[in-house]
Amino acid sequence: MPPADTGASATQCADASPSSSPRTDSRAAAAAGPADPESAKLRPGGPGYRRMSLALFAAGVATFALLYSTQALLPAISAGLDVTADQASWTVSAATFGLALGVIPLSALSERFGRRAMMTASLTVAALVAMLVPFAPSLGWLVALRAVQGVALAGLPASAMAFLAEEVRAKALVAAIGLFVAGNSIGGMSGRIVTGWVAQAWGWRAALGAVGLMAVVCAVAFRLLAPRPRHFTPRTVGPRALARTLAGHLGDPLLRRLYAIGALFMTVFGAVYTVIGYRLVAEPFNLPQGIVGSIFLIYLVGTVSSAAAGKLVGRLGRRGALYLAVGTTAAGLLLSLSDALGAVLLGLVLITAGFFAGHAVASSSVSRAAKTGRAQASALYQSAYYIGSSLGGTLGALAFHAGGWEATVLLGLTAMVAAASITLYATRKAAAERRILHLGKAA
Repeated sequence: MPPADTGASATQCADASPSSSPRTDSRAAAAAGPADPESAKLRPGGPGYRRMSLALFAAGVATFALLYSTQALLPAISAGLDVTADQASWTVSAATFGLALGVIPLSALSERFGRRAMMTASLTVAALVAMLVPFAPSLGWLVALRAVQGVALAGLPASAMAFLAEEVRAKALVAAIGLFVAGNSIGGMSGRIVTGWVAQAWGWRAALGAVGLMAVVCAVAFRLLAPRPRHFTPRTVGPRALARTLAGHLGDPLLRRLYAIGALFMTVFGAVYTVIGYRLVAEPFNLPQGIVGSIFLIYLVGTVSSAAAGKLVGRLGRRGALYLAVGTTAAGLLLSLSDALGAVLLGLVLITAGFFAGHAVASSSVSRAAKTGRAQASALYQSAYYIGSSLGGTLGALAFHAGGWEATVLLGLTAMVAAASITLYATRKAAAERRILHLGKAA
């Protein structure tokens, strides 16, 4: 059985209806004859690119809105269910951990049934579960439903990255993935703002129901907008082939570094945004729930920084962009130690900008580096990324409970030092390889 692969078919065919199946699309593409693979792909300004961008943006909105729907509500959930901060944080960590567990097997299914089909099914199931979440009678049930929701969402991230890598020209890939990540930031922001104000008026259960309705709208929009795949070839991925593909990716030093960097960035982000609500409703800020939810307007900064990641890489290179993202995030963590609300908000701005820029660069680098099995390469990145989120949320809440905000900041700074060290190693390794190549040419 051949190893899992997502290589693009070097074909182009006439438009078909949105309901065309991946298998039908691939047969039609084969009949059209050979063509230059890159010229046949979507390009900015070309037909289909706008629909692709809007569809993936809607999917990104739904992903983060659902995945982190309880995060801004943690103080209200703690009060409503009479649980501690670290116990309530499991409503976030269970969803991200469920996604981390499900992303690899669901990415394998996307090789068989298609990226668009997998993303449609994932959005539909996750939205349906979201309508059940508000009725959870206890913390245990709430955590269990959130875990199921996380597994359902697992079909989205890796499939989205592979979908874009197959259908969009390589030069536009960073920008296209940046738009998907921008959708993540909009979803994270809008979901938290909606839940904050709805919870203040009608309680946290009504707030979760409102996010569920928003996810239903996004699922419908995605299905209507997503263009049919032109460069997808269905493959049956058996367990042995999947294991070989995963082992190959994990054996690649570059991919391992990118996975680690994604996990470290998300550890910081998960820790900060899991705990920040508890800090802002307490002394010296004493902010109401609606205002705390509105703090997530800061996610707009992430929308800008992730969408601009392509230009950043063009000017600084990928490692240079990662250094800037690490430095920006670390500066924000230090600034957030202040007891002045303005300084804390500016710190959150820097943390958010640095995180989304770093994530966009690292995730697009994975899609670019993986020549075969792109869905599995992206799935491993997403798995590491959301394990980082789970660890960040849980460890951040434990650190806050044990040592306050200062302990949470220390956790984040440690993660950023590790990310900078990995990037520095890659920089020195690349410099050494260039020197060896230069000496070889001189000889």
